[in-house]
Amino acid sequence: MSGYFGTETQQRLQARAEASVDFINTTAGACQTGRMMGCDDPNEFGWERIKDFLSNDGICGFRLIPNGKLDELSSRLAMWNCRFDSWDVFLADRADALAACEPILARGLPTGLTEMDMPTDPDGEYTVEIQRLMADSGIAPFSGSLLVGNFSPATTVVIGDENRTVFAAAHGYFPHNALSNYYRYAWCGLVAVADSQRGRGLGNYINARMIVSVFRDLGATHLYELVSATNIPSRRMVASCGLHAEPSLVCGIATPNDSARFTR
Repeated sequence: MSGYFGTETQQRLQARAEASVDFINTTAGACQTGRMMGCDDPNEFGWERIKDFLSNDGICGFRLIPNGKLDELSSRLAMWNCRFDSWDVFLADRADALAACEPILARGLPTGLTEMDMPTDPDGEYTVEIQRLMADSGIAPFSGSLLVGNFSPATTVVIGDENRTVFAAAHGYFPHNALSNYYRYAWCGLVAVADSQRGRGLGNYINARMIVSVFRDLGATHLYELVSATNIPSRRMVASCGLHAEPSLVCGIATPNDSARFTR
């Protein structure tokens, strides 16, 4: 079991991404987007493969695509009756991120809250509670196996109370294989805070805690986060953690024109 979570479609795509781990790790242009099949270099990966993913899965993820290639990508997707839902890329290196995040962590957590252990059981109730919090926040979660790092180095950071109730969580991992220019770049995201705890600074804290972990525990050289153009609170959060907008790169998801947006 791999701790699949969400709708039938989400779980099917999670299983597809997990079953393709070896292919993703050894194929130029492929990357592990967690929720679906994906790539970080369409020319290396091959447009026919992308077309096959869209035909078979109805979706394909794209990471760190040069903005100059966006017109070609959009043009090809239009021919296949698909669209591209994009997110802005925010990027940081180790020095800038740690300089911004360490003071956030030094302020500590609100009274009654504490950092909890990283989940280790893909199917455990603790992992499910983390996934449920993400889903309730409008975020399509990863499988339990990815959250616990069964397939590649990963960190899942969690904040809760003395009763082990999960109030905030975030995740970071390495999406890109050794053939990619972004091999040691960590993706950070899945930042979720329970409605009852909003306004207490947990978003900034859990994001900073995740960032420190991907550098110190996983050895990342850089990290990036993805934020929509209209999500002002999240843009402020990532900026407070030392990330800057990188307009030369774009990430997104290709889906059929008549489908809903896959995640927030």
